[in-house]
Amino acid sequence: MTTKTQQYKGDVKDLSLASTGVRRIEWAAREMNVVAQIRERFAKERPLEGVRVSTCSHVTTETANLMLALQAGGADAVLCASNPLSTQDDVAAALVAEYGIPTYSINGEDNETYYGHIRAAIGHAPHIMIDDGADLATVVHTERPDLLGGVLGATEETTTGVIRLNNMAEADKLGYPAIAVNDAQTKHFFDNRYGTGQSTLDGIIRATNVLFAGKRVVVAGYGWCGKGVAMRAKGMGAHTIVTEVDPIRALEAAMDGHQVMTMDEAAKVGDIFITLTGNMHAIGKSHLEVIKDGALVANSGHFDVEIDMESLEEMADGKQPVREFVDEYLLDDGRKLYVLGQGRLINLVAAEGHPSAVMDMSFANQALCVEHLALHAKDLENRVYTVPSEIDREVGRLKLQAMGINIDTLTDAQEHYLSSWDIGT
Repeated sequence: MTTKTQQYKGDVKDLSLASTGVRRIEWAAREMNVVAQIRERFAKERPLEGVRVSTCSHVTTETANLMLALQAGGADAVLCASNPLSTQDDVAAALVAEYGIPTYSINGEDNETYYGHIRAAIGHAPHIMIDDGADLATVVHTERPDLLGGVLGATEETTTGVIRLNNMAEADKLGYPAIAVNDAQTKHFFDNRYGTGQSTLDGIIRATNVLFAGKRVVVAGYGWCGKGVAMRAKGMGAHTIVTEVDPIRALEAAMDGHQVMTMDEAAKVGDIFITLTGNMHAIGKSHLEVIKDGALVANSGHFDVEIDMESLEEMADGKQPVREFVDEYLLDDGRKLYVLGQGRLINLVAAEGHPSAVMDMSFANQALCVEHLALHAKDLENRVYTVPSEIDREVGRLKLQAMGINIDTLTDAQEHYLSSWDIGT
């Protein structure tokens, strides 16, 4: 049952969960020292005063700390979910009831409700949007183009979303400047590799209690997320197999010690399959027709299109839940296949997503890029930008400072040497 009153703005499951949400948000804040430093500065300088910010992201404790930083900076901020199954209902309740941030998000919401919540966030007539998968971008361009004139810019958190925005820009359809936060070094080197690497395995283990040691683990896609998952699985004793379409990434996977083969080959031998390609049908019908009996199949890519669930439903003679996040499919030849988390992001469906310490850097980039757009959007074109290097480096500096780590600085002579061309050996 959805809780709505005139006193609170938003659409959440149960406001009575708010006190639990507050405790969990505060616990996550312990590991988010960079966001805390930005929040403290924002509270003093108020760089986002009067700026309407609509955010579509996973409604978790880490996202809550980002929203509080934006609020401290003066932003009029609202939040909706970027995935129907990743919402932490107690966090959503706390944002509404305790912090006064309108939040539209209910764990397990159906597709109609999900897009209704996105439309509610867009109805805020945002000056700046924070996107996680480009659903805000898609809906505002297709359904509310009348609002595009008021949008100063947007940021994007995911590889999948950046791909969509680049496609829009190439087709001359992008109605505002966008910053690819996903491509910041302090985001994809750490969030994608270490965050996805740990949280994906965490989600699979929570869902199944499976032992990775000795298993053949097939990782579809060897981008930064795939690298992190394969690294962690190998570290737990798994025999790792990587499938790829890019020859450079495939070569890198082989050099990193993983076995590389096609999905046609891997389907016959894998015990655990994890998709992280950002594309549809990484595990398609032809693979499902030969996949090993008893295989576990999980997705850690942003959207639930990486596993061809439609074909699987058609092929199956029966389906039953065997654990909270595990569905058993009985195929017509007697094979059994186990799909985790309905094919959605397993690290957020069955676990809590990335550790707070990693999201600290990602959301620090988000906060500083929102500030950058508020100050400089008028000078930007309607295309996709990388995160300004000064922001990326500042996030790295603040993270090192929070960790108590000091690094060297170049001397004047070293600076001169690096900027010169006429100094010989």
